[in-house]
Amino acid sequence: MKIFGIDPGSERTGYGCVESDGRRHRLVTCGAIAAPPGAGLPQRLSNIYRELSSLLRTAQPDCVAIENLFHAVNARSALKLGHARGVAMLAAVEAGCDVVEYTPAEVKRAVVGYGRAEKPQVQMMIKLLLGLAAAPSPHDAADALAVAICHLHHAPHGAVKVQLDAARPPAAKRGAMPRSWRQYRPRANG
Repeated sequence: MKIFGIDPGSERTGYGCVESDGRRHRLVTCGAIAAPPGAGLPQRLSNIYRELSSLLRTAQPDCVAIENLFHAVNARSALKLGHARGVAMLAAVEAGCDVVEYTPAEVKRAVVGYGRAEKPQVQMMIKLLLGLAAAPSPHDAADALAVAICHLHHAPHGAVKVQLDAARPPAAKRGAMPRSWRQYRPRANG
């Protein structure tokens, strides 16, 4: 499975693509799309769209994972970030990819194990998880790789649950289950 992660930003948008066989993750590509000096918002958004479209055509991922806007101190910054996220989603959808979103806390919890981890901790875990010689730089690239790895950690569990639900025979009546499954039911105390 190949996942393309995006950490949107109006000044610099991080991207990273990770391929996994379910046990090991491998870096495909990563980096950041920087805004040209002195460019206005429309030019920056156009640049993000063009660069992401080209990268998605080259990488051909199975899915695109984007960091969700969780909160912003400044309304103007949140609006600009929202535009960058919209352009990134458009590029992904036009490339024919499914799009999933994760909050920063979900990403940090999946990669570091703590939802309030600092950026250096995320960079170090990405380095370890991907077996890299150095932590990815800039931090936007590490954040994008973290979003991709977050999805890789979430996707298999959903797939397993669907397979287990499909394997379960229909019960004769509500609450009834085959005798062999009763041992797995939690027992009430008392």
